[in-house]
Amino acid sequence: MTALLYIGAALAEIAGCFAFWAWLRLGKSVLWLIPGIASLILFAWLLARVDSAAAGRAYAAYGGVYICASLLWLWGVEGVRPDRWDVAGAVLCLIGASVILLGPRTA
Repeated sequence: MTALLYIGAALAEIAGCFAFWAWLRLGKSVLWLIPGIASLILFAWLLARVDSAAAGRAYAAYGGVYICASLLWLWGVEGVRPDRWDVAGAVLCLIGASVILLGPRTA
């Protein structure tokens, strides 16, 4: 369930931020902000649903998922294929996120 929440949160955050990007950088209508804000609210709600005793740990682990989702957005929506350095960095971030999320805890 945690993985699905992270993936949903990442898509919602990227879509919400892209709506602002489209308005400010691509000259889209200010109406793009309405679904953008709704998407960012969904992002926050989904991330708050992650089963973690500490918000900071949930957010830190989410970072790796966000990076991978951003590169998929880059490729799928913006039409720019990630290069080997993008992929290597994303793999490294996922490893780090896994250590944070799955590492043994003493308390």
